[in-house]
Amino acid sequence: MINRTAILNAIQAGLERSRVVALIGPRQCGKTTLARKFVPVDSLNYFDLEDPTSLMRLEEPMTALRGLSGIVVIDEIQRKPELFPILRVLSDRNPLPAKFLILGSASPDLIRDSSESLAGRIETIAISGFSLAELGAGAQTQHWLRGGFPLSYLAESDQHSLIWRKNFVQTFLERDLPQLGVRIPSTTMLRFWIMIAHYHGQIWKASEPARSLGLSEPTIRRYIDLLEGLFLVRLLQPWHTNIKKRQVKSPKVYVRDPGCSTTCWGFLLKLNLKRTPNLAHPGKVML
Repeated sequence: MINRTAILNAIQAGLERSRVVALIGPRQCGKTTLARKFVPVDSLNYFDLEDPTSLMRLEEPMTALRGLSGIVVIDEIQRKPELFPILRVLSDRNPLPAKFLILGSASPDLIRDSSESLAGRIETIAISGFSLAELGAGAQTQHWLRGGFPLSYLAESDQHSLIWRKNFVQTFLERDLPQLGVRIPSTTMLRFWIMIAHYHGQIWKASEPARSLGLSEPTIRRYIDLLEGLFLVRLLQPWHTNIKKRQVKSPKVYVRDPGCSTTCWGFLLKLNLKRTPNLAHPGKVML
């Protein structure tokens, strides 16, 4: 079992100073496991919005939540955005009998809805999979190959980890994105994700992927903003103050999870694009 003390301490501190704490991150990054450290899954204070029983209990949300005390966990809250106004009312009570720990996949809609309804009441904690700081320096090779998603990193073998990551990418593109209201063909987004892995650690320019995919540059920027909002891609913005050297105004792009990068390299080889990883610089791909 991997000890995630830093994140647990951050959640505990957030619950002590804020009325509502939102734990957001990509699917399968360990949010539910962390929440169960605070509230058992069989408790009346635990609601999983993918569980029909919890959905039935929340048919009258004000009635179900008003009488609870302590810490109340609501998992997958992006499935019922209508709960945010109710949480605002419940978090304004004085004295405050309950605090809320809400979990959700990071998405622009979730962040917007929570910010509009719970402004001044909510604290957001963003997490990803296991980090190297949590695993230790000795796990660097396995972390690079398998990535930080718990089910991938803790798989019985590298083959099982690879199968999990392939299924994760496929499920994300074919099910999760449409559920978030994104109407982008899965094959197009897969090709785009592979291109991002190819540019990992390099300066990002939308013009080259736009030409390759036959799309406009604004569309490519919308795609990259979407993946960044879902915590799957990181854009490192340029530093502007050093005027003694040539200024670079384009950001660098990184795939947040190294296991997703290696999976994309596998897709590259499968598609017979004749690209191989550069072992001297693992973040780059040689043509």
